[in-house]
Amino acid sequence: MKPVIFALFLGFTPLALCAQQVPLIEREIFFDNPEIVGGQISPDARWMTFRKVYKGVMNIWIKALNDPFEKARPITADTLRPIVNYFWTWDSKSVLYLQDKGGNENYHVYAVNPFAANGPDGVPPARNLTPYENTRANIIRLSRKNPNKLWVGLNDRDPSWHDLYELNVTTGARKLIRQNTDRLTGFIFDWDENLRFVLRNSSDGSTEFLRVDAKGLTKIYEVSPLESAYIVSFTKDNKLPYMVTNKGRNFTELVLFDPSTGKETLVDKDPLGRVDFGSAYFDDLSRELIYTKYEDARERIYFRNKAWEEEYNFLRSQFPGKEFSYTSMDKKQQFALVNVYSDTDPGAVYLFDRKKRKLTFQYRPRPKLDPELLSPMVPIAYKSSDGLEIPAYLTLPKGQEPKNLPLLVIPHGGPWARDRWGYNANAQFWSNRGYAVLQMNFRGSTGYGQQFLNAGNRQWGDLMQDDITWGVKYLVAQGIVDSNRVGILGGSYGGYATLAGVTFTPDLYRAAVAIVAPSNLNTLLASVPPYWEAARKSFHLRIGDPTSPEGRAQLERQSPLNHVEKIKTPLMIVHGANDPRVKKSEADQIVAAMRKKGISVEYLCAPDEGHGFLRPVNNMAYLAAAEKFLATHLGGRYQDSMSSDVAQCLRKITVDVRTVLKDAVE
Repeated sequence: MKPVIFALFLGFTPLALCAQQVPLIEREIFFDNPEIVGGQISPDARWMTFRKVYKGVMNIWIKALNDPFEKARPITADTLRPIVNYFWTWDSKSVLYLQDKGGNENYHVYAVNPFAANGPDGVPPARNLTPYENTRANIIRLSRKNPNKLWVGLNDRDPSWHDLYELNVTTGARKLIRQNTDRLTGFIFDWDENLRFVLRNSSDGSTEFLRVDAKGLTKIYEVSPLESAYIVSFTKDNKLPYMVTNKGRNFTELVLFDPSTGKETLVDKDPLGRVDFGSAYFDDLSRELIYTKYEDARERIYFRNKAWEEEYNFLRSQFPGKEFSYTSMDKKQQFALVNVYSDTDPGAVYLFDRKKRKLTFQYRPRPKLDPELLSPMVPIAYKSSDGLEIPAYLTLPKGQEPKNLPLLVIPHGGPWARDRWGYNANAQFWSNRGYAVLQMNFRGSTGYGQQFLNAGNRQWGDLMQDDITWGVKYLVAQGIVDSNRVGILGGSYGGYATLAGVTFTPDLYRAAVAIVAPSNLNTLLASVPPYWEAARKSFHLRIGDPTSPEGRAQLERQSPLNHVEKIKTPLMIVHGANDPRVKKSEADQIVAAMRKKGISVEYLCAPDEGHGFLRPVNNMAYLAAAEKFLATHLGGRYQDSMSSDVAQCLRKITVDVRTVLKDAVE
């Protein structure tokens, strides 16, 4: 097993190379609609689809594979919300996509025949295959044996649990396969599309793996609420599943699991013993495991197939110093789309003829963004308050001496997620504005083993917040950051960390922007979407248990809403009115509480967004306000100009805090 290991850039730009600050890059170049993105090759290799603006919104377009993009035509015409996810059926006759309304996350499945006659809006008609009100559709699997069929989960019967259906792509007719009265959370099919296993959530939060037998379901495996396991594929003969599990161990590993005996046979684990098992790539034709991947400070790949490794090394020779990934491939695996990127390059996509080893440039999503003006993302590490080592990434403003810089701390959301190396629009945007940008994987982040993950249990605002605070202290001690010009900006859990930062460490930050941020942990846990019922117990274990007096008291203590009188940092609150995860009331109540205390606060709320802003005009309006706000308090640069539609949007989403209801805090 031969590793492909990428060297780390461990230093900073030498002072001799820091001639002058780079020009200000317009925010539109970072955050407006990309020119072309999301390319896919049809399974029959005749067509390429991609996403591009049509009628002002990102829609799906199509062209013949070898045609120029000028000959492409749109096949969808959504005018309200950009289409993000779409899929070809295996017969190359239909394109499926998911869409919600205004960010409510009640996704419906739509189908379009790209070759049908255009309707009045200039595109073929799209059919809603799941036209059920207050229903969230989950695509489980698209059939290859019968491409007119897919399996979906629908929660129209019970909002907490999804029933399994077969869905006819042509007619939309659905057939019930399994009614979910057993708290089922997953359905696992083998290579031949047989339903082999289902996952069940127990009332104590544990996850059970059940074998689907002719007479019913048989329990074969179980992990506790704080452990994880999932099936990624099967052996080529379909006898044994490949399972990723951390049961009884710190790091997740890839094993072959025998359902009849319960025996686990190790297939792969991190050879360096640093991180969890990452991902596995299987060849759809041979059904063989091709390579495994690990997310350390940088990506590491380990090959198991010589032919694929030789191809990979050929591509590396064509793009020295770059990362790349296969993003789409036809069913015969002759043609692939390859995305080539780095920390300072948002990517370029090439069509790769794998037989001829010929690469043909296709598009850059953001061709106006000059990689020469962007800054390297440098992996670093520092010790937290209790000595735990925290992995992080630091992006320094290009052309400036790395000394006494203003700092913008950006904690990631989740919190059960992680930041990783690569192009990051937020890091590059704020770095271009003159800030050092710190992104840390605080305890509770995923990928670093169970011990690191569990170290964050019930530590919101406590040790998890220390991991952020001590990152600031580290950079100040290094002389890189000016302690009087530190700001914090984050969304979701990062938004909570922002509010915790200005309440629990009120002297640390000079400006803060909290996006879709929970302010009261008790009300957060009481208002999660019903389809998150399976995660409720693990939330109680990892965040805090509101059903016990001790847990409720802990959550009260850790809720920034209950400490608003400590806020002295200029604060901007940003939210989406339709957010199903962190309700708008989380923003309203802290704004109202601050107003009641006579503390100044700015509030932006988009009426057509949910958990984060998907529409570029909303995103750029918030950024226009945020960069001026941060520049005022931290001394960074900002773009004073904005287009008329962004200016109009900013006026629309700016909330007069005097109108926020007083009873939001009651």
